[in-house]
Amino acid sequence: MTTTPTPPLWAHVHALGLVAQLGSFTQAAQRLGLSKAAVSQRIAELERSVGVPLLQRTTRSVRLTEAGRQLVDETSAGFTQIEQGLAAVRDLALQPRGLLRVSAPVALGRQQVAPQLEPFLRAWPGIRVDLALEDRVVNLAHEGFDLGVRHTSTPPDSHVAWKLCASRTLLVATPAYLRRRGVPEHPGDLAAHDCVAYLRPGPAVWPFERLPVRGSRAAAEPERVRVTVSGALRVNNSEVLRDAVLAGLGIGLLPDFSAAAALKAGRLRELLPLWRPIGFFGDAVYALRPWSPQVPRAVRALVEHLRAALAAGFG
Repeated sequence: MTTTPTPPLWAHVHALGLVAQLGSFTQAAQRLGLSKAAVSQRIAELERSVGVPLLQRTTRSVRLTEAGRQLVDETSAGFTQIEQGLAAVRDLALQPRGLLRVSAPVALGRQQVAPQLEPFLRAWPGIRVDLALEDRVVNLAHEGFDLGVRHTSTPPDSHVAWKLCASRTLLVATPAYLRRRGVPEHPGDLAAHDCVAYLRPGPAVWPFERLPVRGSRAAAEPERVRVTVSGALRVNNSEVLRDAVLAGLGIGLLPDFSAAAALKAGRLRELLPLWRPIGFFGDAVYALRPWSPQVPRAVRALVEHLRAALAAGFG
């Protein structure tokens, strides 16, 4: 008696794992470079082969059945091992090759990361980059990113983190606004000014810490002030925030990478030099990667390129 051989279904199982991980046929299709219909067909073929449903689909979500969960749990380690093995073999090549998926916040990505990609890609012609700019918190591992660039003070312990450069939060306004409304001498003065604030829940509260005077002994507890500010506009993007300050709508707190060019050109002026905004934007820019026993050469090459390009900071 002869039997019809079962076609290999490894790619179908991999597709199932991605759909489960990402919770979306669309995102899984993007990761695999396939159409959504092709991924759906693979799952349907896999379900016919094993004889049980593997996914529960609704109009809003998709999740594994008990059988699907068992199959994904028993095979995911193998696919991870395969990916690591392929990355290790690629690193044997004289030149790093392959696709790097990179995530960055919109303003930081547009202003600092994207301009560095043209010289990087010229230097490494075997590498391709997909750059995704989003201000939401992206789960790098679950969404398949090789590297994330983040503006933060506390990189996650679960990731490999490379510090690219230091960063500061700056209090700025245009010379025209200051001529019209006066120059604040103390953080408390900001309550009487028009302020353009970053959009966050609740009132706009700006915390400051007094810098130690050079040559004096630092106090055990530095002086701190919290000021509730108000104005005509709040916005959750530092580029739009900067442009509103440049338009004269008021005083704003900006990350230095957004303010640097306008400060250098004299279009903005930094205020309250004896005080430091605290707990607002990050104090460094990091490259992050989900932990793995090996870092691909292409990832290391991009990290080294960005670190060299941003080493001087944003002053």
